[in-house]
Amino acid sequence: MEQDQRERLDALGSRAWRAFLYAHATVVPTLDQELAAAVGLSLNQLEILTWLAQARRRGVRMSDLASRVVLSPSGVTRAVDQLERRGLVERCVFEGDKRGSLATLTAEGRSLLRKATNVHVRGLREHFLDHVRPTELEQLATVLEAVLAGEGSPLPPLPAR
Repeated sequence: MEQDQRERLDALGSRAWRAFLYAHATVVPTLDQELAAAVGLSLNQLEILTWLAQARRRGVRMSDLASRVVLSPSGVTRAVDQLERRGLVERCVFEGDKRGSLATLTAEGRSLLRKATNVHVRGLREHFLDHVRPTELEQLATVLEAVLAGEGSPLPPLPAR
C-alpha cells in the first residue's frame, strides 16, 4: 500500500501537470494555426528561420540547427527542404566539412520572417502573456528552466548577435 502512495501524484502535482499539458495543447496549436493562416509557416519553420536570422550571413550548420530546435534531425531536414523550395533558405556545402551543409536565410526569408514574427508576437501576447502577471511569468520561466536542467536538456542559448 505504501508503494502505491509514492507512485501517485498529490493534488497539486496533478493540477500543475494537467495545467501545463492542457495549456500547451491549447496554445501551441492556436499559435501554429494563426501563423500558417497569416504567412504560410509553421511554428517549427519560424523557429528555424529565427535561428538562421540570428546567425546572419555565416549561416548555421544543419547538425547545429538540429541540436537547437524542437525537432528531430530528420524533422529539421524536412522543414529546411520546405523552406528551401519556397526560396526562404539556401543550403550550401560547409567548407570545413564536405559531408555537412550550411543553411542561410535569403532576403525573401528575412522579409517573411519579419511578418511572421509580428503575427507570432501578437499571438503570444493574446494567448499567453496577457494571461499572466510579470512575477508569474518570472516564476514560470524559472520553474520550466529547472525542469529542463533537471532532465539534462537546458534551454539552448540564443545565438550571439
